[in-house]
Amino acid sequence: MTTVVTSQESLREIEALLYLEASHLDKPNLDRWIELFTEDGTYWMPAIPEQEDPHNHISLFYDDRIIMEVRRRNFVHPAAASKDYTVRASHIISNIQVQALDDVSGNCTVTSNFHCYVFYHDKQTPYAGTYTHELVRVDDTYKIKSKRVDLINCDATLGTIIIYI
Repeated sequence: MTTVVTSQESLREIEALLYLEASHLDKPNLDRWIELFTEDGTYWMPAIPEQEDPHNHISLFYDDRIIMEVRRRNFVHPAAASKDYTVRASHIISNIQVQALDDVSGNCTVTSNFHCYVFYHDKQTPYAGTYTHELVRVDDTYKIKSKRVDLINCDATLGTIIIYI
């Protein structure tokens, strides 16, 4: 059941974070993107619909902060294969809903729908699905504790995913 956020200001802050994250991925600016995560943050892309956890099933990705940093460094390294071609992306996020909210801490679970087009190696690839963000209050802002990306075709044959979606 969706919880109505009691403050329009809080909802706008949550939306702004999700749009900022999409903007960093569009550029792509992985340095700034990783800064949006907590130190123990995770990024998960299940390999089957409605996958319950990343530990007992194979996933397309299940990255902790250390692996995200390694991928970021590899992505920007001058000798990386990803540098052979321009990477461009466009994310559209909609239907942002707060699913759970802790009134005391401000921590919340947020779902949203997304469409993302990635242009790489002279090919445009569409992705679509649902995001689930676990957000925590850190000082006076939100940070991403976990991000789950449920692709609508996660169980289909997928090409190389060159950038975080």
